[in-house]
Amino acid sequence: MNLLRDNSFLGLASIGLTFVILAGGIDLSVGAMIGFTSILIARLAAHHVHPLLAIAVALGLGTGVGWGLGTIIHFAALPPFLVTLAGMFLLRGLGLVISLETITIQHAFYDAISDFSLRLFPVTAILFLLTLICAIYLAQFTPFGRTIYAIGGNEQSAILMGLPVGRTRVRLYALSGFCSSLAGVTYTLYTSSGNASAGTMLELDAIAAVVIGGTLLSGGVGHVFGTLIGVLILGIIQTIITFEGTLSSWWTKIAIGGLLLVFILLQRLLQSGTRTN
Repeated sequence: MNLLRDNSFLGLASIGLTFVILAGGIDLSVGAMIGFTSILIARLAAHHVHPLLAIAVALGLGTGVGWGLGTIIHFAALPPFLVTLAGMFLLRGLGLVISLETITIQHAFYDAISDFSLRLFPVTAILFLLTLICAIYLAQFTPFGRTIYAIGGNEQSAILMGLPVGRTRVRLYALSGFCSSLAGVTYTLYTSSGNASAGTMLELDAIAAVVIGGTLLSGGVGHVFGTLIGVLILGIIQTIITFEGTLSSWWTKIAIGGLLLVFILLQRLLQSGTRTN
């Protein structure tokens, strides 16, 4: 439960990123989205806006930004790396414009949500697991999910089959924006505050979680449930290094980088073996 609670916002961002990578894309804006939505919610709450309305505004803006990035990628035929990199700088800058300082959220209703738990499951873990279940269903049992796999496998073949490639690409970036903004909401529930610097470099951790979970960076192969495994592996590495006590926290990044390299090489070997057969 501690692993799920402490890594819930990473897990939510990774879920949205899984769909993007399955389609052969990338989204570097997920970490900045967490910081932007968290500080936006905190600022609105500080100005006496009801937390539910603040959360709805943050989720709507996050989904809209993702939709906009997907639209630019599709209609301007620009590389997702460059477009989402620009989105990352834009969102991080907007968050810092809202506030350079951490803003504590003080509201009775928000405190009640933050303290809610279902037996052993805190609210952050509940949000993560519910989103995971919905994402698995969406990926495996809907035309939208099957189209994503087809695009990642061979985009030209998907177009020739008459699949809505452009519309699906725009929607999956909107989905990624929604998941990362929901991760920002979860961050505020976890810390009872908003911080524009939250989620810094988290996009790289999310990519690592997706790849370690078995999703190919080239797209077309992977499973959302594997992302859960990847998130838990990263959480275990961080916990081991933290409780060991004598190692710097930077060893977490070193361990994750080495593990990610191993999985990328393993994926390459498996792909080579499949082509040979």
